Amino acid sequence: MYEPKRCEWSDLDDPLYREYHDREWGVPVHDDRVIFEFLVLEGAQAGLSWGTILRKRENFRRAFREFDPGEIARFDARTVKRLLENPGIIRNRLKINSAVRNAKSFLEVQEEFGSFDSYIWCFVGGRTKVNKWKSLGEIPAATPESVAMSKDLVRRGFKFVGPTICYAHMQATGMVNDHIASCFRYQELAGLQP
Repeated sequence: MYEPKRCEWSDLDDPLYREYHDREWGVPVHDDRVIFEFLVLEGAQAGLSWGTILRKRENFRRAFREFDPGEIARFDARTVKRLLENPGIIRNRLKINSAVRNAKSFLEVQEEFGSFDSYIWCFVGGRTKVNKWKSLGEIPAATPESVAMSKDLVRRGFKFVGPTICYAHMQATGMVNDHIASCFRYQELAGLQP
């Protein structure tokens, strides 16, 4: 059976990775709730594999109220304690507390800019930056844009938003197209440009 050329990181033996690569990674996201979901998941991933997060993603959705920042901002110490006892998610106090703190900051940014989408996409001038990498080894861990995003998010009170996490967020939400140029998704997503 024919398999299209994919990015080297999309493990063909792991259907979750393949599905994520083929359907989500690099697709421009403008829905605030989905953007917030990726912020929480990218922060939870710090020091872990993305595969671990993908396998726990549905549990995260249930535990974090479908990533509704208004609900998460109201999580209290009892809720955090329950989350720390939930084996379906990453049980790290700092990461869970950062999700609550980030929800509060997220709502403040929404209030200031009208939507988080309006704010976050400014770091790439409002449109996907299309790169032309030939191999995985060429893709940087961080860029000047992700450094600027990280600094501004930290200034606004966000946690677990270092430049590498911000760049992973940019890749996941289609702020950059980092599919390698020979990947079948590269051309498909490049064609989504306005």
